[in-house]
Amino acid sequence: MSSQFLVTSRRDMEERGWDQLDFVYINGDAYVDHPSFAAAVIGRVLESRGYRVGIISQPDWHSAEPFKALGRPRLAALITAGNLDSMLNEKTAAKKFRSRDNYSPGGETGRRPERATIVYANRMREAYKDVPIIIGGIEASLRRFAHYDYWSNKVRHSILLDSKADILSYGMGERSVAEIADALAEGKTTAEMYDIRGICYVTSRAPLSDKAVMCPSYEEVRDDKKAFAEAFKIQYEEQDPYHGRTIIQPSENRFVVQTPPALPLTTEEMDAIYELPFQRRWHPMYDEAGGVPALQEVQFSLTSQRGCFGHCHFCAITSHQGRIIQHRSHESLLREAKRMTELPDFKGYIHDVGGPTANFRHEACGKQRISGACRNRHCIGSEVCPNLDTSHEDYRRLLREIRQVPGVKKVFVRSGLRYDYVLADHNKKFVEELCQYHVSGQLKVAPEHVVKHVTDLMGKADAQAFLKFKEWFDEANRKLGKKQYLVPYFMSSHPGCTLRDAVELAEFLRDMHMQPEQVQDFIPTPGSLSTAMYYTGMNPLTGEKVYVARRPEEKQMQRALMQYKNPANYDIVYKALCQAGRRDLIGFGPKCLIPPRRLKGTRPEQTPQRRGSLQLPKKTRRRDTRGRK
Repeated sequence: MSSQFLVTSRRDMEERGWDQLDFVYINGDAYVDHPSFAAAVIGRVLESRGYRVGIISQPDWHSAEPFKALGRPRLAALITAGNLDSMLNEKTAAKKFRSRDNYSPGGETGRRPERATIVYANRMREAYKDVPIIIGGIEASLRRFAHYDYWSNKVRHSILLDSKADILSYGMGERSVAEIADALAEGKTTAEMYDIRGICYVTSRAPLSDKAVMCPSYEEVRDDKKAFAEAFKIQYEEQDPYHGRTIIQPSENRFVVQTPPALPLTTEEMDAIYELPFQRRWHPMYDEAGGVPALQEVQFSLTSQRGCFGHCHFCAITSHQGRIIQHRSHESLLREAKRMTELPDFKGYIHDVGGPTANFRHEACGKQRISGACRNRHCIGSEVCPNLDTSHEDYRRLLREIRQVPGVKKVFVRSGLRYDYVLADHNKKFVEELCQYHVSGQLKVAPEHVVKHVTDLMGKADAQAFLKFKEWFDEANRKLGKKQYLVPYFMSSHPGCTLRDAVELAEFLRDMHMQPEQVQDFIPTPGSLSTAMYYTGMNPLTGEKVYVARRPEEKQMQRALMQYKNPANYDIVYKALCQAGRRDLIGFGPKCLIPPRRLKGTRPEQTPQRRGSLQLPKKTRRRDTRGRK
């Protein structure tokens, strides 16, 4: 493994004998050289192709001078807001500022601007007017068309128009960025690259053909929610690399054009990317600040695949990574595990082996690699496709092999696990092996809700699937003589969830003897189906009306009902039960949620309850590109 990080200063350039870089990469996160951080991956991919790459992380955006720190790039400036949308990174569902930024040194907030991609692109244009600007990453990817922005509560332009970038690379980006780099090196202009897959661009003339589809314009989706839903449906259905068409959206006398998605990476290509010489740590410039907190969870984890056919509607994976699973070979993962054991801070524990969904190790069915994912069918969720390949054997074998690597004491599974996929495989042996070797006392799962029409709108399995998996989990732990717990996550105020539905969830928590310490309110992030439902009040795929809790008070009620035992929530829970017509739950009976009046001397509970095999989460998880499973 090389001992070098990517270039971050003029001194680094001088030590390598470089007078100019090919690419300057502006990054909204602190620079962490680990394959879980997009800037490191793209930077290493370009480096492996012989390009000179330098990273400017979290520049002061108040002037253009910090953007000149590494000089004028020979080919282009690459810009990303970081691993999270900058607005989501900064603010909560209640639109309050977060107290911590895990992607900044020491968790410090305020190290990046709001709408970082736009700000960085405009500052870079100010610094070097004639340098091509390529934007990418999760923020650019999910805002590539006219989109609803929760934090301003309005429909915004494509981020391409606001940033004035030349090209937007959407999705994971390795293929498209490499093709863009090679084209620039050949002397092509950005206008000569419009046949590259996985990009968006702006043009004054629409490339109409029988392989292109026009969706409603920015002006139409801004003014008409039905038009917004129609545009979303088109964009949603064309996200397959095998049958997806070019999408064109008019916007103020111009056209935003999206080429079809990049083809999935082969196993050999995935292996090559993840075996590049990552240092697997933050840059030493952050040592004094205590490092970058986001690294802690993933430093000793293995990414075995990407993509997800689970299709949670509140998750952006479909729009960013796609539905087709791309996986690494066992040999590559074993080599990485062996290298991991040689790192100075490794204590013998591999924290995770997975991806967006840990147990999705292969395509949903045999046809996906040949003709793509079905346009109007889901593989799993509220229903299970009869053609779904549910085998867990490859994943079981992979976990066995990794835990046998010398120096590895334990291999955990901490990324999202789809228990409905386990149930579809009728595979109790997998659950037993999981409990015996790969659970560290707690296993995180995400039922999200228990009312069927709500879970259907979420793209999730119903409560019965969760209860059945709990039975399997309990049975396995009894056989093993272990005391281990499921940690279930639930969400409030998702589109379709009424106050009465929230009360039903509270009753479920009561019956399961659960009292969550922290809960998650739905956040309408760009690019997801659930966000389109939230904004339009309809399901764009069916046209059916969907109830949406918009009032802050109702959202507070739904959230408080999940913590009805907390005395601090008494008044809002009392009001919620009255409004829902459920005064029968106010009293002293065994089924009541709260007493008819405040009890003197009570205080909010300080610790989560444990009953049976359920334990409540200790921290609220922030929504990211992986979503919940």
